[in-house]
Amino acid sequence: MTKPLFRKVVIFGVGLIGGSFALALRRMNAVDEVVGFGRSAQTLVQAQQLGIINRSGSDLAAELGDADLVLLATPVGQMAEIMARIAPHLGAHTLITDGGSTKCDVVNDAYKHLAAHISRFIPAHPIAGSEQSGATSARADLYQNKKVILTPLPENSTDTVARVRLAWELCGALVSELTPKQHDEVFAAVSHLPHLLSFALVHDLAQRENRDLLLSFAASGFRDFTRIAASSPEMWRDISLANRDALLIEMGRYMSELETLRNALAEADGNKLEEIFSIARSVRSNWTSQ
Repeated sequence: MTKPLFRKVVIFGVGLIGGSFALALRRMNAVDEVVGFGRSAQTLVQAQQLGIINRSGSDLAAELGDADLVLLATPVGQMAEIMARIAPHLGAHTLITDGGSTKCDVVNDAYKHLAAHISRFIPAHPIAGSEQSGATSARADLYQNKKVILTPLPENSTDTVARVRLAWELCGALVSELTPKQHDEVFAAVSHLPHLLSFALVHDLAQRENRDLLLSFAASGFRDFTRIAASSPEMWRDISLANRDALLIEMGRYMSELETLRNALAEADGNKLEEIFSIARSVRSNWTSQ
């Protein structure tokens, strides 16, 4: 870019999501200065050494008053507290967005703690993660050709949403829009439930006396299915609780599906099993070919 989109961006949480956002904007010359806040001084030092941030922040009033954009890239369970802390110090033109994996809870927190700034809070969710975390996992191409979901609020202006959309597009992302409710229902089914299932399978094996023997024979199928069980327990605890209602509905549907499979096995109903497997195979094959 000939002229940076932002003069100053302030990021809370300079790990995989926040750090990659900063690196992508810096690679595109879309920001002059990135300031990082976080719980760990060591992570902030790493982030500066890795070129993710220009410096770490210590004074909220000094850093937020003239910030063009604030990104909340922490686990969703921490966002309410951060919103309450930053609200008194935000500038009159500062935009705020987030990278949380759930949206209804984050939006509710924003209405409570960012009421005076709600027109400038544009919720977002980048669909580009990894089981890795921390500043050392951040990379400039994380969002390249990956989806980012915006869930604009009625109070947001068209120009405000467009500016945040452009920021993510400069990171290489493909940006879509949903309502917060639509977002949480969709991701309960295709993201949150799969993570719970993966954690549950590994937890089940972990409690068995012969777990080492079992794992010694586990091959690529087990590895692929359980890769996401290496994700952050803290983050997925927060996501599960934040999207509890939608996730409980999806778990109920999955348990019903398991019961159907169990009955087919108990009755040695090969036709039913093949029918289920065939439908699943067809949908999976069509999805991956898109």
